Amino acid sequence: MANPKIKSSAQIAKKSNATAGRKPAAKSLYSKADLEEIFRRFSIQRPEPKGELEHVNPFTLVVAVALSAQATDAGVNKATRALFAVADTPQKMLDLGEERIREYIKTIGLYRNKAKNVVALSEKLIADFGGEVPRTREELVTLPGVGRKTANVVLSMAFGQATMAVDTHIFRIANRLLLAPGKTPDEVEQRLMKIIPDEYLYHAHHWLILHGRYCCKARKPECERCVIADLCRSPEKTWDIPAPLVELPAQVIGSEAAS
Repeated sequence: MANPKIKSSAQIAKKSNATAGRKPAAKSLYSKADLEEIFRRFSIQRPEPKGELEHVNPFTLVVAVALSAQATDAGVNKATRALFAVADTPQKMLDLGEERIREYIKTIGLYRNKAKNVVALSEKLIADFGGEVPRTREELVTLPGVGRKTANVVLSMAFGQATMAVDTHIFRIANRLLLAPGKTPDEVEQRLMKIIPDEYLYHAHHWLILHGRYCCKARKPECERCVIADLCRSPEKTWDIPAPLVELPAQVIGSEAAS
């Protein structure tokens, strides 16, 4: 077996400096066969990937995702666990009131503005949608505090639609790996939706998020643990031999992880 390619930090820095001023490529550097193999491996590693935000119904999912902006999933779960125990519908959230909502979520960044949005979106759900979470992106983004990313998460996790919710992990991974380079989340979303094989699209955003969160980390990618190291086109790559392709232990989410 050939020795794995290991780059020194000086080599990585030199290559990064050489490409720093360039515009991102207009399209993916991966062939159709490459893409099939990348997502095939992700599907073996995590057959049933899950989002890591605790929720009990579509309403609490909308609230949780809206609260997760500029916050970690673990931090949001810690705050919402008690909140959702007493307010899991729009009406219950309104009955709770903005001041008490703030008390539950005060450990989350921007909690004052987010509390206002939770009240406002609850009011709009009752006034315009009969208290039910709508099932279209166009309607979801009319809710206060709900943008395209949040809408895509809800459509996927609550209603089983194949969407691509581009969060910070996916935006970073798409550009770092030169998988679907783009200057904005919308550009990355459009390119990913075009290149990801149809049979893998439903789980793709979770696979990419989890890959970015636990392997291809922001500060230092752990390339020696990567199952697609041989296929990766990233100039930051430090390893060429893929990690063993085995199914990972089942994810433990939310209150299960805390117990």
